[in-house]
Formats: sequence, C-alpha cells, structure tokens
Amino acid sequence: MSGVVSHVRPPLITGNKTYHQITEDICSPTEQLPGAGWVMLLLASLGLLAFGGLALFFTIWFGIGTWNLNRTVGWGWDITNFVWWVGIGHAGTLISAILLLFRQKWRTGVNRAAEAMTIFAVICAAMFPGIHMGRIWMSFFVLPYPNTRGPLWVNFNSPLLWDVFAISTYFTVSLLFWYTGLVPDFATIRDRAKGFRKKVYNFLSFGWTGSAKHWQRWEYLSLVLAGLSTPLVLSVHTIVSFDFATSVIPGWHTTIFPPYFVAGAIFSGFAMVQTLMIITRKVLSLQDYITIEHIESMNKVIVLTGSIVGVAYLTELFVAWYSGYIYEQFAFYNRALGPYWWSYFAMMTCNVVSPQFFWSRTMRRSITVTFILSIVVNIGMWFERFVIIATSLHRDFLPSSWSYYSPSWVEVGDYLFTFGLFGVCYLVFVRVAPVVAIAEIKSILKTGGNQYTGENAKHHHAHGTHAHVAHKSEDRESDKP
Repeated sequence: MSGVVSHVRPPLITGNKTYHQITEDICSPTEQLPGAGWVMLLLASLGLLAFGGLALFFTIWFGIGTWNLNRTVGWGWDITNFVWWVGIGHAGTLISAILLLFRQKWRTGVNRAAEAMTIFAVICAAMFPGIHMGRIWMSFFVLPYPNTRGPLWVNFNSPLLWDVFAISTYFTVSLLFWYTGLVPDFATIRDRAKGFRKKVYNFLSFGWTGSAKHWQRWEYLSLVLAGLSTPLVLSVHTIVSFDFATSVIPGWHTTIFPPYFVAGAIFSGFAMVQTLMIITRKVLSLQDYITIEHIESMNKVIVLTGSIVGVAYLTELFVAWYSGYIYEQFAFYNRALGPYWWSYFAMMTCNVVSPQFFWSRTMRRSITVTFILSIVVNIGMWFERFVIIATSLHRDFLPSSWSYYSPSWVEVGDYLFTFGLFGVCYLVFVRVAPVVAIAEIKSILKTGGNQYTGENAKHHHAHGTHAHVAHKSEDRESDKP
C-alpha cells in the first residue's frame, strides 16, 4: 500500500531525500573542514569580541563611570541591551515547546538553531546586569543563600530579583531542552566517527543506543520539558517588563507592558531566527531542510506579532490621552516630538510598517526581502527598548534635572562584545553539532518529503499508482456536467 499523499500541504524537505542522504547532508558540516564563508564569519565575530573585550576591560577596571550615565538617566544602553537580548531568546522556546505541543512539523527544520540561539542570547543578556553593578565580582550577592553579611540581603519585593529567578530558570530549562534533542544526533555522529572524536561524542551522547526504551524516555522527557517551558515563554518577559511597570515613572507605570513585551520578544526572536537561518542554509548548503516553507511560516508569526506590537503602541498613546494625567501625556508627547523623536519614529517605522510587507505572499517567500526585514525588525526592537528607557528618564519632574543621554565608546564596545560572543558561540556550535535535528527531520520524511507530499509527490508502489490514477479519473468524471 502507498503512503498518504497530499497535494495541499507543501513539502518541508526537498531534493527527494532518503534517510541516508539526510544523515550525510546534516552531519557533513561537522566532519569536513570549514568553508570560506564560515571562516570569514568567525574572523568578523572574533574582531568584535576583541574590540568589545577591550571595552569590557575598561568597564570592569575603571567602573561604570566610563559610561555616559548621569543623575537623570541611570539606565542607558546596558539595560536596553539586556532587555533586547532576553527578547531575542524567546523564539527558541516558543519553537521548541509550544510548536512541539501543537505538533507543528515545520518546527523541525529550525528548532535546533533557535534553541541554541536562545541559550547564547541569554548568556549575552546576563552579562549586562552583572557589569552594571560596577563590581562584577560581587554579582553573587543577588543570590539568596545563607551568608554572614548580616542585614545585607536580597529584596524579594524587587522585580530585579525576580529577573534573576526568571532568567536563570529560563536558561536552565532551555539548556536541558536543547541538549536532550542533541543526544540522539550526537550518537549518530559518534557512530560515524573514529578515534578520539568517537570517544568525545560517545560521552556527549550518554551511551545512546537507539533502543525503543531510549526513544520512549527521550520523547517523554521532551514533552515534560515542553510543558515546563511553555509558561516560561509568557513569564520571563513578563517579569522583565515588571522592571518598568512596577515603578511610578510616567511612561513605565502601565499594565499593558507584560503582553506587549511578550509579543515584542517573540517578534524580535523570530526575526533573529530568520537572519541566522538564511545565513546558515546558505553557508552550510541546507536549502533542502530549511526551505521557503519554513521561512514563510516564520514570516506569518512575524506579521502577527508585529501587528500586536503596533496595536500596543497605539493603545499606549490612547491610554495616555484618555487618562487625563498630564505627566503621562507629556511622556508620550516627549517621545514623539522631544529630542529623541528620531528614535521614536525609527521604532514605529521598523516595528509597525516594515512587517506589513509580509501580508504579500511574494514578499513572505522572498529570501532577500526576508533577510533585510528581519534585520530591520531587530533594529526597531532595539529602538523600542531605548525609547522606553531613555525618553522616560531624561526629562523628569524637575526641569533643572533634564538632560540628554548618548552612549560612550565603552558602552558601544560592550554591546559589540555580545555580538562577537554570540557569533563565536553560534559558529562553534554549527561545527560541533548538527544544526538541524536529524532524528526529527527523519521522523517527518514520509509526511513532509517532496516525494511523498505536494504537487510533485511520487508513488513507489504499483498499487498506489493505480489508486492515484483511479482517483484522478473519478475527479474528472465528477467535473463533467
């Protein structure tokens, strides 16, 4: 008997792949010498890491006086970058957990890289609160544990402490989820490797044998972690938004922040996944596994979350006007028409206008348009965080305290350091681990391969061929008047 053939659902794997070809295509980047594209990207990342490392040394050695913070603007690029990187990490958990629970097959081509992106983004984000303390070697003070410091204790009423719990939990669960998915793929590489490399991958695969019991436990653990991760998608950026929403500063003290921040985080996270996937599929020749269908599906999420963010912006403006509270009204007037007007309009253009291009199917399926707009979206999301922080602080209740904030080269360097760190981590990851989940791709081959589904589906058995022809004949007969 032939398998079920769908002419409606487009294939998620192209190139008429067999199971062996899938293994060869996805494992080969970890076994061959790196190409010129990978080396160039690594050198660029190392350059950013070196310059950023110098800026980081200045920050730690001389203190945060090297930044251009002042008595009015106490949070600047550091907290902006922290919130931005936490948002970047949201798409990985959503793709891994929520789409797994909803059995969305298109997640299989992009989930591994998105999960890795989440982990590296959270590492980059965690750096900023640490260096903002001024004495990074004292950062362990944020952890509530028995100590001899007397009355010096963490404030459990502070959302800054909630950040510590939320992000550390998020990082732990995301790391477990990512590594759990890697175990069977590490075993596949182990079985192909020799010598010391074989021993390393044998250790990483925890002695995986591929038995039915191993697969059963692996799927059970994946579902448990997906269930634990799903609330984190909503809770982590909600708690980050509490850093602002629980204050009394006009422009921050608003109840719309939690859903608005979550939608924005998914929005920016998917945009970063698009940027990485388009580069990865080109450099590692994975176009048959990260297809146009994957890119279009992610673009649909981007246009949805971008529209939610746009509605949130308009809701903020309406609430400020409707409240009749002059300080809240001034905060938003100052955002749009004050000294930082350029950042506000950059935010609105990048986050509200640019995603609307994806209503067009042609635009959604264009690699070039997607790549450009994914970068534009993340520029806009960075400006959103900057607008929220800087424009709400630089003009407070006392006009004599008004100031204008712009970053020093050290702050810019600290930000570039995280780009270098992220780039190096991701590039090393694609060299030592399969960037696409081999086991999960194989699991959907019979339902997502282009030889089994879509317009060009082929039947491999005579019975299936005759049945297909018979159905076609019946369709033609039913079309006759």
